[in-house]
Amino acid sequence: TARTHGHILNSVEMNSLAPYSVGTCLTSLQPQKRNHSSSLTTTCSIQVPQPPPVQLNRRDAIGLSLSFGLVHSLLQPIIPIATAASEVAPCELTVAPSGLSFCDKIVGTGPQAVKGQLIKAHYVGRLENGKVFDSSYNRGKPLTFRVGVGEVIKGWDVGILGDDGIPPMFAGGKRTLKLPPELGYGSRGAGCRGGSCVIPPDSVLLFDVEFVGKG
Repeated sequence: TARTHGHILNSVEMNSLAPYSVGTCLTSLQPQKRNHSSSLTTTCSIQVPQPPPVQLNRRDAIGLSLSFGLVHSLLQPIIPIATAASEVAPCELTVAPSGLSFCDKIVGTGPQAVKGQLIKAHYVGRLENGKVFDSSYNRGKPLTFRVGVGEVIKGWDVGILGDDGIPPMFAGGKRTLKLPPELGYGSRGAGCRGGSCVIPPDSVLLFDVEFVGKG
């Protein structure tokens, strides 16, 4: 998605990539006491053990929180939040020589990102089958990272800064990126534990990226 998103990354820990960790929260009932004249009744809850969260590093998280910590759970369902990016009608993807495909939903009018600059970006990451594996919108906070220096996966750096056949993004812009495995998490995948991966090996990834501006 990413210190390490290397799509969202290198080997630096990312923010909850995007940049993130995958984990589920269980709700437990707390003991409650009630007084009845001369008797005291205590009711206790039963707690169900929770599987340990799976951690992704910054490069593995991207992009999966592409930043410095990692947050989410493999068992926790992700409820997509309606965002401006998702509300815009789909557009036709253009394939660049690198194999990365892009489509500008909104062309920004702000400053262009510069290599090494700290920037903020919102995103929704999906597998090719449409399954959402991470969303900064759900966390209510954009991912902050230095673009172009490997803090996120390569597809993100190239998709934001631009490359052969790919124009750079400008602040305020919204772009869909389709990353081949070699520009994402490759044959290793991401968030793998016990034979299961949040992002399976050799996955094609789709990101709706919103370039918010400087970090």
